[in-house]
Amino acid sequence: MNREIKGWVTSEFKTLCFNSKRLESRFQMVMSDLAEQPGKSIWLASGSRANAKAVYRMLANEKVEKESILAAHRNAVGERGVETPVLLAVQDTMAVNYHGHTKTKGLGYNCEQTLGINVHSCLLLTPSGIPLGVLAQSVITRDEKNTAGKTHQEKRNRPIEEKESYRWLETMNTAAQNAPAHASLVHIADREGDIYELYAQAQRMGESFVIRAVHNRLTVEKESAVQTLRESAPVDRTTITVSANRGAATKEREALMTVQYQCADILKPQIRRKEDDLEPSLRLTLIRLAEEFPPAGSKPIEWLLMTNLEVNCTEDAVRISEYYKQRWKIERFHFVLKSGCKIENIQQRRVEGIELVILMYSIIAVHIMQLTFLSRSAPETPCDLILSEVEWKTLHRAANRTRTDPENPPSMEDAVRLIAKLGGHVGAKSDGLPGLKVIWIGLNKLFILLAYRDFFP
Repeated sequence: MNREIKGWVTSEFKTLCFNSKRLESRFQMVMSDLAEQPGKSIWLASGSRANAKAVYRMLANEKVEKESILAAHRNAVGERGVETPVLLAVQDTMAVNYHGHTKTKGLGYNCEQTLGINVHSCLLLTPSGIPLGVLAQSVITRDEKNTAGKTHQEKRNRPIEEKESYRWLETMNTAAQNAPAHASLVHIADREGDIYELYAQAQRMGESFVIRAVHNRLTVEKESAVQTLRESAPVDRTTITVSANRGAATKEREALMTVQYQCADILKPQIRRKEDDLEPSLRLTLIRLAEEFPPAGSKPIEWLLMTNLEVNCTEDAVRISEYYKQRWKIERFHFVLKSGCKIENIQQRRVEGIELVILMYSIIAVHIMQLTFLSRSAPETPCDLILSEVEWKTLHRAANRTRTDPENPPSMEDAVRLIAKLGGHVGAKSDGLPGLKVIWIGLNKLFILLAYRDFFP
C-alpha cells in the first residue's frame, strides 16, 4: 500500500514540535493512516504489523504530548478563522464506555456503575456553524468511592473547585486563552452549563456567553426570573427553521415563535451566600422563544437562554438564539467520534494513551465535519480548499466512472455529493442533504482508491 502524509495533515501540524523531526513525521503519518480508515483499529489502519508496532511505540513516547498536539492544531485553527470577528466556543461532555477494559491503568468510571471516561471538549465554530477546530479537551474518570456515602445536598454544597462541573469554568478559561487573537468568543453551553460561578467568571474575564437555562433563578427583588418572563407580554414574533430529526421521524419545518426578553439582576444562589469572593448578583438577560402553534402531537418548543450579550430588539434576541442553535454541532462531533471513529474500541494500556488517541480522532472528526458543513454554508467554494489535487481528481473519476480528469476543482457542494455517492447516498429528493455518516464512508472508499492508485494503469 502506498503510504503518504496527507496535505491537510501537513498543513494542520506544520508547527508541531516534539523536539524530534523523525517523531513529528511519524505522528503525521499516523494521523494520515487513521484519517483514511477512522473506524478501523490501529492494527488495521496501519497496514502492517510493523507499522502498528511503530504506532504504539510512538504513543508511548513521552515526547508525544497532548498539549503539543493541541498547540499545533490551535495554530491552524487561528489561520482558518481569520476573517470572522465573532466565533462560537461550544462545550459539552461525552460519556465514553470502556466496560471491558479492567486492566487499563488509571481507568475509573464515567458514572457510578460504568467503567469509562467523560470527555469534555470545546469546539470552535463560525456563527454559521462551520467547525474550525478543538480549543480544549479534558478527560475525567471517577474513583467510584469519591462521593460514596454523600447525600445529594452534601454534594451540592461542595465548593465549585471540588465538583466535576468545575470543568466548565476551566474550559472557558482555556478557550479564551487559546482563541484566535482577532476574534471575540461567545461561549455556548446546554443546561449543564447553567452555573452561577460560570456566569461570574465570564463577567470578570470580559467573555460573552449564551447558555440554556434550567434553574429558576431569583432576582434581587426575590422574584422568579423565568416566571416573570413567561408572564410578560411578547415583544415580537419570528419564524425559525426546525431541523429534521430522523431519530424522531420528524421533517424540517417552520415554527412561529413568540419572543420575550428581560434584563434582571440575578441573585447569588442560597447555597453560595457565604462565599464572599463570589459576586452577590449579576446583571444578565433572559431570552424566551416559545412556539405558538406546534404540530398536533408535538411538544411546543421553548428555549430559555441566559446571556450577557446586549439585547435591545427582536433581531438581537433572534441572533443570539441562532448562536445557540449551533450547539448541536458538538453533538454531531460526538456522533462522528463514537460511530465513525469508534473511539469506544480504543485499546491502550493506560488511560493517558486513550486520551491521546481520542484527541487525534477529534481532529480527524473536525476535518470530516468541515467537508460536510462547508458544502452547505459555502457551496460554491472550490474544494481544493480542503482536498488535494490528486484527491479531487480521483474522486471525480471514481464517482463518475470516467477516465477523464476535470479541468478545474469542483465546488465544495459537488465534491461532497460525489463523496456521499461513494458512501452510498443515492441523491434522491427524499434523501435530503448528505449526512456525516455517508461522508466518512465515502472518504474511506476514496482513500482506499488513493492508496492503491499507483498499482493500476
